[in-house]
Amino acid sequence: MNVKADISSLVTEIDYGTPESKADKTVTLTVDGRSITVPEGTSIMRASMEAGVEIPKLCATDMLDSFGSCRVCLVEIEGRNGTPASCTTPVGEGMVVHTSSDRLDAIRKGVMELYVSDHPTGFGEKAGTGASEFDHVAKMVGLSENRYGVEGRNHVKPEDGVAPGHGSLTIDYMVRDDSNPYFSYDPAQCIVCSRCVRACEDVQGTFALTIEGRGFESRMVASMNEAFVESECVSCGACVQACPTDALREKAVLEKGMPERSVVTTCAYCGVGCNFKAEVKGDEVVRMMPYKAGKANHGHSCVKGRFAYGYATHKDRILSPMVREKITDPWREVTWEEALAHAAGEFRRIQYQYGRASIGGITSSRCTDEETYLVQKLVRQGFGNNNVDTCARVCHSPTGYGLNTTLGTSAGTQDFDSVEEADVMLLIGANPTDAHPVFASRMKKRLREGAKIIVIDPRRIDLVKSPHVKAIHHLPIKPGTNVAILTGLAHVIVTEKLYNETYIRERCDWGAFEDWCEFVSDPRYNPEETARICGVDAETIREAARLYATGGNGAIYYGLGVTEHSQGSTAVMGLANLAMATGNLGRNGVGVNPLRGQNNVQGSCDMGSFPHEFPGYRHIAIDSVREIYENLWGVTLDKEPGLRINNMLDAATDGSFKGIYIQGEDILQSDPDSKHVAAGLAAMECVVVHDLFLNETARYAHVFLPGSTFLEKDGTFINAERRINLVRKVIEPKARYADWEATQELARALGLDWNYTHPSEIMDEIAATTPTFAGVSFDLLEREGSVQWPCNEKAPLGTPIMHINGIVRGKGNFVRTEYVATEERSGPRFPLLLTTGRILTQYNVGAQTRRTGNSVWHPEDRLEIHPHDAEDRGIHDGQWVRLASRSGETTLRALITDRVAVGVVYTTFHHPDTQANVVTTEATDWATNCPEYKVTAVQVGPSNGPTEWQRDYEDLSKKTRRIKGHLEAAE
Repeated sequence: MNVKADISSLVTEIDYGTPESKADKTVTLTVDGRSITVPEGTSIMRASMEAGVEIPKLCATDMLDSFGSCRVCLVEIEGRNGTPASCTTPVGEGMVVHTSSDRLDAIRKGVMELYVSDHPTGFGEKAGTGASEFDHVAKMVGLSENRYGVEGRNHVKPEDGVAPGHGSLTIDYMVRDDSNPYFSYDPAQCIVCSRCVRACEDVQGTFALTIEGRGFESRMVASMNEAFVESECVSCGACVQACPTDALREKAVLEKGMPERSVVTTCAYCGVGCNFKAEVKGDEVVRMMPYKAGKANHGHSCVKGRFAYGYATHKDRILSPMVREKITDPWREVTWEEALAHAAGEFRRIQYQYGRASIGGITSSRCTDEETYLVQKLVRQGFGNNNVDTCARVCHSPTGYGLNTTLGTSAGTQDFDSVEEADVMLLIGANPTDAHPVFASRMKKRLREGAKIIVIDPRRIDLVKSPHVKAIHHLPIKPGTNVAILTGLAHVIVTEKLYNETYIRERCDWGAFEDWCEFVSDPRYNPEETARICGVDAETIREAARLYATGGNGAIYYGLGVTEHSQGSTAVMGLANLAMATGNLGRNGVGVNPLRGQNNVQGSCDMGSFPHEFPGYRHIAIDSVREIYENLWGVTLDKEPGLRINNMLDAATDGSFKGIYIQGEDILQSDPDSKHVAAGLAAMECVVVHDLFLNETARYAHVFLPGSTFLEKDGTFINAERRINLVRKVIEPKARYADWEATQELARALGLDWNYTHPSEIMDEIAATTPTFAGVSFDLLEREGSVQWPCNEKAPLGTPIMHINGIVRGKGNFVRTEYVATEERSGPRFPLLLTTGRILTQYNVGAQTRRTGNSVWHPEDRLEIHPHDAEDRGIHDGQWVRLASRSGETTLRALITDRVAVGVVYTTFHHPDTQANVVTTEATDWATNCPEYKVTAVQVGPSNGPTEWQRDYEDLSKKTRRIKGHLEAAE
């Protein structure tokens, strides 16, 4: 946008009007006497702006292709007749352009007069913010009056809100739509520039908006002229960002005024890692604007990052430390000093009584790298053991194991820009439009340009079929059969000799390849046998394999639907096998790309949050690595791996594990088999929860330390493409300390001599001890915006694409991927298979998004069930149903849909009153203990009310949430 405030601390970005040309050939022209050289194909508008000459514009923005409808960007070109639009006219060698003359000024002023005549109350502050691009252009052209009056057919008299003609001329008037919780749409201010429509189509790819009517009756409408909140709009904010008037504007800005300052920071939701300008008025964030220079999002956003930041100031947030002796006691608010001393004293008492290994910690995938590093350091240096784990244990730990085994590195191979050169996408076990929507928009754009997509998923996700996007193959496999389908695809590639022998001989272990070929060539893995196991068509398997192997650049994208299985690690290795066999590594448009779920789950793994690894994925048993930290920290470190999360809970129920420090994770809601998690927590003598809210885990806590939001801290996040992004403090911590400071204070209370004054110093320590981060510093990130690890002497500006000159481990390692059916199978008692996932408007356990306007779209978890299964059970849409498994049961309402196959049901886990994980089992991945969330045998039937577990849980919630001096702490 072209809005510029008079506040020096407001971050502004130049809008060049049209996108940058990627041509290699250059052209030199003159604009208002200034010589400028630009790439061929550049518009005159952009060239002028690059020369420092701003041409008025309304329908143009550099986020969209030129349109040429507003007629205010006209210019004169020597030697040509007329006044062409600068946005649609490309530059030419030797061209001489004039952007200002008496004729141009008169034309522009006349055009603006016509716009104003049909704009409510003319223009200026009474029409909205007074700071829109429309207001800016009106001032640029010198418009101070208009000859046509302001009695336009769209107008409402401001004093009484009556439509034109005392209410009789309503044919063109449309009432303001305030149905969306975040933005308002005032059709009377719409100038029909189509920027919003084009943003919805070209940037977001939803096609939810259109122009309805002709002439004066033309207006932008959502879907079939529906209220925004009920339409197909996904509230990504692209239309609001694109609107040059105040027709579409954020409610917070309309209510509180334009921002006074802004800070560029990184979103704290999913693993895409979008950059935003957090815009502030006073000490309150009034808007999150996508940052065009953000290398992960390029100025786009989703409903969560763009709008769902209100949790930071929600009334439920706990701002004072609290302690209690027993979980049935009311919480007692105390000082930070008292809380930290109590926690430290309890941890020392427990270790003295039960042994050094009786306590541990859990790091957060929502906190910064620096904060995560400090927690694992606290455990290793302060607790004297390796009992540290992170939420990646229950999501992408198989990614680390599988990719490290085959390729030698525990992360994805590409940057997000790589998708622009993909010809074939193989998407398995991921739903990007809901879980990674900004990247999904880029996928959809590439698909509209002609790329093809193969979707392997039990559900019919949006990328199977949505406006202008259709998967060439959808393989709706039975839950739990990922390894079978991947081995079946490999069978076709090998037996039909579609593999890239040259690449394999150069980059991979040929002996391992031959062994793998022998394995996958077995008739047990032919398409017919695979189809029988997976429940899909054999010929479709053949066609999908052939397309991936021969269709050009093949890119694999996968998510938790691959990793959260008993064979999660095997499936990840199966994906790497396919990429190596076809040579789809080491260049743009290819690769094996895990779509990480949380904002810093990659970083939490990188920072040494696993009980067997130091930062940089170096095993604790390696003497030389351990020596680095022993010399730096001044202690002798344990060389034996510690306990994983599930091991900690097992040990707690056995009586040998008695204390835990949990930073920013809600294991009671997010981890499987909720009853077992609850039993483990209940058996501990000191549970310290460090979080924003009294989450589900806090029911069993004895000490609560208030956390800080991403807006209240400095640090870094690492996204799914290994990109290290700066997180910058926007406002001061509301609870006194940023999370890294609170952890440092706990370490000091335990007797450790920590004296960090800024997170940059923590990153310096990480860089000094971790080879893959050796070149990383806050100064570098400030200069470059972001970098992707490895970042060191060999790659001083980072590594966007891995394995370019060879696979990191030396030679690619093909691994046999024997399919072993999960023990969790359907039968007469539990005939359906449950799989779980996320939805666009909610995030993870919902602690943040449930405290925002996003709950308008998803107020509860629903159980998706196929019409046939519902009819067999007498279930109606919206009816309460009982969902039961071998582990437990819960109730929720049914959503009848053919998105799921017969025999499969699906739900989300965002709402604690559902407690979906009371149903999931303790089955885990064979290599990493990642839980098998995606396959649970269940039965579904009508229900009259909550289960006994839900009633007991609610009773416990009431007892454990009491705060002395308060009626109750809301969740």
